Amino acid sequence: MKVDRRLFVNFDWVLLILVLLISCIGLLNLYSAGHNLTYISGKPLYIKQVYWILIGLLLMVVSASIDYHFIVRHGYVIYVISLLLLFWIFVHGNIAHGSQRWLILNGFSFQPSELMKLTIIIALTKYITENKIDDGYHIRSLIVPFVIVCVPCLLILEQPDLGTALFLFILFFSIILFTGVSRKTFILFATSSVLMIPLCWFLIKNYQRERILTFLNPERDPLGSGYHIIQSIIAVGSGGIWGKGFLQGTQTQLKFLPEQQTDFVFSVLAEEWGFSGAVILMFLFLALILWGFKIARNSKDMSGTLISFGVTMFVFWGVFINMGMVLGILPVVGIPLPFLSYGGSSMVILMTGIGLLMNVSMRRFMLQP
Repeated sequence: MKVDRRLFVNFDWVLLILVLLISCIGLLNLYSAGHNLTYISGKPLYIKQVYWILIGLLLMVVSASIDYHFIVRHGYVIYVISLLLLFWIFVHGNIAHGSQRWLILNGFSFQPSELMKLTIIIALTKYITENKIDDGYHIRSLIVPFVIVCVPCLLILEQPDLGTALFLFILFFSIILFTGVSRKTFILFATSSVLMIPLCWFLIKNYQRERILTFLNPERDPLGSGYHIIQSIIAVGSGGIWGKGFLQGTQTQLKFLPEQQTDFVFSVLAEEWGFSGAVILMFLFLALILWGFKIARNSKDMSGTLISFGVTMFVFWGVFINMGMVLGILPVVGIPLPFLSYGGSSMVILMTGIGLLMNVSMRRFMLQP
């Protein structure tokens, strides 16, 4: 496929710089979080993360180069492929930490549920652009998009991975509400969601109930299920205004903080760089999110707007949920912090999503094919 030279003239340097700045902060933070850990593979996590960032940047270039209209047109094909990967997990998936979520491909582990986050955005964009309703979506017109999100969610729940399944539903509701629903439909959704809470309590697994009870009262089991969040809050609070300094965080360096390279990587940053460092990171995230909304607003068509909005909400909810977990205002559900938490699947898919965002931004001055 031929790449239009005008894309280079409209290249979105702001978006690239913001992503690189946040990723560099993530690498520095990951070095502190994992430099004193023992590695079975022999390579430190921050070195592996560099590889993932480079692969992610390559895929960012690819996803930015292919016209997003072409990608949206093949949205259902991408969706089916992603579903097949989720099915394949139950045949040849690798079991780790009690969950069957990873596929091993030539020595590299890959998490298809991360790919599904981006796939849902593309598939919903295809459906909405082809079935636009001026007066807002009604219950009947939401059956197909609801099925689109429910099928992968059921498969992901079987892994089990409640956090990612909930994340997909949050993305779904964000995109649908942004597109527009009728008032009656909105009231019905809100009411049914509240009524479903007691039923969900009995449907979820015991360890998931334990996480919710721990969120409500971490002190009920301070050495067990409440240990993670208690140590996280201690780490964040001990950082004060200016932090303890790079490599000087006691909770991190003495290994009191569990999962400090993944779910609780923000606790490491807050302890070592304090409130000031956390604010700088949040400012960069805010700038990235606002820039994403600007791209969505300036897009010349509905598909570009929905792709941009979906990817931006992908980043927003990842930041909001992860930081909420770390600060104890949300239950621990295992959602990584974008561009900071260690993880190849998460980093590569995020970078690919940013490529789609850049794709829309660069084509805002070009006529729709």
